[in-house]
Amino acid sequence: MAGLCVRSTLVTGANQGIGLGIVKQLLQMPNPPEWVFAAYQDPKGEQAQELQHLASKHPNLVIIPLEVTDPASIQAAAASVREHLKGSGLNLLINNAGIAKVISLETETVENMSQVYATNTIGPLLVSQAFLPLLKKAAQGSSSSELSCSKAAIINMSSIVGSIEKICFWDNVQYISYRCSKAALNMLTKCQFLGYRQHGILCAALHPGWVQTDVGNSAGHKGGCFLGQAPLTVDMSVQGMLNVLCSLSEKDTGTFLDWEGKALPW
Repeated sequence: MAGLCVRSTLVTGANQGIGLGIVKQLLQMPNPPEWVFAAYQDPKGEQAQELQHLASKHPNLVIIPLEVTDPASIQAAAASVREHLKGSGLNLLINNAGIAKVISLETETVENMSQVYATNTIGPLLVSQAFLPLLKKAAQGSSSSELSCSKAAIINMSSIVGSIEKICFWDNVQYISYRCSKAALNMLTKCQFLGYRQHGILCAALHPGWVQTDVGNSAGHKGGCFLGQAPLTVDMSVQGMLNVLCSLSEKDTGTFLDWEGKALPW
């Protein structure tokens, strides 16, 4: 990951799964970021114990309270990060926080659709808006004219189940609200690409693969029967995605890629 030279990174949903895996591997880089901001809604809660332990060993890791569905919390998080950066910009924003509800087409509800969409689609929109000034500052302060994650970037953690052309796992789990929210997140990524490229900010959507997380493992079950374990560990997925981030350039902004860098159908 020698090509990923970021001074500052913020990861949402950083307390477990892929988010925590990203934080861990960023900290283990030969030249880790000067600042790794790990955002989670309850940083002092039981589900953030591993994150707290990491912060006790790594002075460059800062845990930021952030509830992605709460505009006031998002603004407070942006203010806290801005204070830590002391006039510098934020190079890399990874919108990873997300939720999934394993509900069928027949039983999907307004409440579930609203909750999942608020977290998986509106959340990344609002977080990106709040941190846009810091991303702009990073882009303006870069000596490079080329787009890259080392300069300034928004990476939205999407999923292949959000692809309208390629419907995956339908026979296992229908994931209605999750599928719709990720399809909308993909469109948001395209909109951010169109709106933010003039500011020197790269935008892309990433599919982490079928990973051994709570969401990933649920795709291996159907009707109470176990159909198979997700093939990727968190470490494998994160390592692949960080390698992809190293290679992203002008030609990749506004794209939908998987953890190996392969283009996916919208």
